[in-house]
Amino acid sequence: MATTEECRAALEKLSDSMHGAEGDVRAATELDRSVSCHITDLDVTFAGRMADGRIDVRETLEGPPREKAEIRLAMTGDDLVALVAGELNFARAWGSGRVKLEAGLRDLFRLRKLL
Repeated sequence: MATTEECRAALEKLSDSMHGAEGDVRAATELDRSVSCHITDLDVTFAGRMADGRIDVRETLEGPPREKAEIRLAMTGDDLVALVAGELNFARAWGSGRVKLEAGLRDLFRLRKLL
């Protein structure tokens, strides 16, 4: 089982990858939205902001998100680490329910470019 520190490191790696993206992927990462990622097996939530092509984790909270972020993710720590490492396909994980992504319709259309 991935630790809280491994999950935070995975989010930082994801942020670095997003920041270095180009073309359509870069355009998808340029949203300015509140974001939360609930790690279900650890029952911890990383909350912050997606802006300027990066994810800025501002808080690590125990339990589910306290506020409804504009972009919400939920998954196990192992799935987060595997997604960022390229070992788990996001679209398949989302389609099977292993990863939950909630956002407004417009944001979902933009985020699909990341898939």
